[in-house]
Amino acid sequence: MITAIRSLLFMLVFYSGSLGFVLWALLSSWVAPASVQGVATGWSRFHRASARWLLGQRVVVQGDLPHGPYLYILKHESMFETIDLLCLFDRPAIGAKRELLDIPLWGVIARRYGLIPIERTAGASALRALRASAAAAAAAGRAVCLFPEGTRVPHGESPPLKSGFAGLYSLLGLPVVPIAVDSGRVSPRGRFLKRAGTITYKVGEIIPTGLDRKEAEAKVHAAINALNQCDRPKSGLASS
Repeated sequence: MITAIRSLLFMLVFYSGSLGFVLWALLSSWVAPASVQGVATGWSRFHRASARWLLGQRVVVQGDLPHGPYLYILKHESMFETIDLLCLFDRPAIGAKRELLDIPLWGVIARRYGLIPIERTAGASALRALRASAAAAAAAGRAVCLFPEGTRVPHGESPPLKSGFAGLYSLLGLPVVPIAVDSGRVSPRGRFLKRAGTITYKVGEIIPTGLDRKEAEAKVHAAINALNQCDRPKSGLASS
């Protein structure tokens, strides 16, 4: 019963508050387009605070999270990390399915913020466009963050990586920071009920440039699935 009440309160507070952030971003972007990134960061912090105080979800980062010219590759288990990345990084450029950028109002803001559109079914031309967007973001000092599984995955499952990761790894020439996430334990995909608990980011060893495709994919796959069998996160540096 407590979980249901918490989940309902979170839904009411977060989604009604999100509408306010969307309207704020739309209005401010007409005056100063760059202000969208600041509003988006505020929205992410609002989301983390809502999850912390309404759902009882804390965030822990295991390992040192480097900042610099890296390609950040993350496990994807729930909506949580897609929003929370703006708390982990400064103005990260996040890869998102192109159809998400067609959502009314939200899509306009996403484009002005600088999300990287990903065409899942397109070929070489889409990969070149993805590479150009990612390279521009990296050159501007923004973290480039991708979810190589392509969609949210139930906790404990480890599907193969989408082919786009290997192409982008080769084209960008950036070292990779793989990050495991276990958000699906407390906020499962497609579930209204969200449980209290700790969401862990586990930072893996940096993967250097120049590896062949199979080796790079194997290292990334192992690292982002490092929390699959963990029922409880180990000690780490608490972020909230």
